[in-house]
Amino acid sequence: MDIRRSTPEVRDLPALDDTLRRWWAHGCAHELHPGDLGWHQRLGAEATAAALRVWSRGEEVLCIGLLDGPGLARLALAPGAGSDRELARSVTADATDPARGVLPEGPASLAVRGGGALPEALRDRGWLADEAWALLHCDLSRHPARGAAALEEQERSGVRTGVAGREDARAVGEVLASAFGMRTTPDHRRWQAMEAAPAARRARCLLARDADGAPVATLTVWSAGPGLPGLVEPMGVHAEHRGRGLGRLITRAGLEALREMGASGAVVATPAANAAAVATYRSAGFARGADTHDLRRA
Repeated sequence: MDIRRSTPEVRDLPALDDTLRRWWAHGCAHELHPGDLGWHQRLGAEATAAALRVWSRGEEVLCIGLLDGPGLARLALAPGAGSDRELARSVTADATDPARGVLPEGPASLAVRGGGALPEALRDRGWLADEAWALLHCDLSRHPARGAAALEEQERSGVRTGVAGREDARAVGEVLASAFGMRTTPDHRRWQAMEAAPAARRARCLLARDADGAPVATLTVWSAGPGLPGLVEPMGVHAEHRGRGLGRLITRAGLEALREMGASGAVVATPAANAAAVATYRSAGFARGADTHDLRRA
């Protein structure tokens, strides 16, 4: 049976969320977490559906791709699909030809982790190694619960961390805008759009404020369900408050939130060149695995 590529509709988003959760339960799909779809939905459900590409054989979904920014698609494969050469040829042909609507004209990359038929097929078509990413994981069964030392660190910093609500949307947006150099500040409209995502019911956004009440750091964690790894996306410290250990502090608070939600651990990916981010996650309890590279269309 032929491979079929489709662009889902908004009504399909809950099913795709469930599909990614099942793949994670089988130890697959590590390039896309349900939380990635939840975070993307801050741009709206329609925009998220339009940014997705789904490859299927009959009724079976084999690959889900998210167009995550200009010229970048992140791909997750179903259990067992890594060796499917027909799927690999189909995805490679679709991604290589801009007319097929997967990647636009100009510079373009695919993020797909691990080996298998797809990376092999891409390299055979001339795709080259691109940006390196550091993959980090925290096993919560081995990571001690936040104890007295962490609370003392928070006391010394004069910072209070709590769960952010809709009324904090502007403050969260201010921190993210400062941390990532955004030209505009995300506001309550994006918060409301993200709240409607299927993954949002398993998410928790944290906000840290200093002794004067100013927002200084934020982090959102996304659970895939009890017994599965959660995702950290995003974590940011206001530019005026860097160098105080606030990234470590709020990341540890996020790990505790995932523990409370029953997650087995946490995962995060950050550009390997971002040494400060890697150091922050490691200091919070993450271990660094093997780096992975995007593949760039020649």
